[in-house]
Amino acid sequence: MKPVIEARELGFDWSPRMPVLDNWSAAFESGTMTALTGPSGRGKSTLLYLLGLMLRPTHGQVLIDGEPASALPDAARARIRSARFGFVFQDAALDSTRTVIDNVTEVALYRGDDRQACAHRARELLERFSVDVPPLRKPTQVSGGQAQRIALCRALLSRPLILLADEPTGNLDPATTRTVVGALAEHAHSGATVIVVTHSPAVAAACDREIPL
Repeated sequence: MKPVIEARELGFDWSPRMPVLDNWSAAFESGTMTALTGPSGRGKSTLLYLLGLMLRPTHGQVLIDGEPASALPDAARARIRSARFGFVFQDAALDSTRTVIDNVTEVALYRGDDRQACAHRARELLERFSVDVPPLRKPTQVSGGQAQRIALCRALLSRPLILLADEPTGNLDPATTRTVVGALAEHAHSGATVIVVTHSPAVAAACDREIPL
């Protein structure tokens, strides 16, 4: 099976004296959930941004469906991200000026999805992950754990073929962690490619594969 994402001899330096990754290679297939693990400072989050075409590698390349993508112009990479990817950032990265429901639907609406259908699915996801806050509330009025679950709802809304999650359970209690991990695994086993950065042995154990950095 052709990998959905492939990294070939990937390297990244913040500066000549600050190498983060060097000649890192891996392939990720559809229908799988992979954990990227290791101590802080090993470049796990940076790697996730490289795989998600948000950073350009210093050397090497990222391929999407067998086609080189990491060296494409910014606009082309943005189109690929919009069409193929869902992201859960470590800090949730919600827009504080917009409501909870708008934060969940904004990416899907940018893609051109139907507004009413997006709002309906957003409410379903918020209920599924027990984000029991008024949809018109702003992100500044929710807890860290709620913000992380809102970010997960946003990532899952369009059923992306590739989902990248950076410490998606870091602010969650054990019961909610199990719910979130179960949802990620379900999404992967429906045919998506899910890659999770985590420090949690329990989350890593729930994945199909673990790659330590």
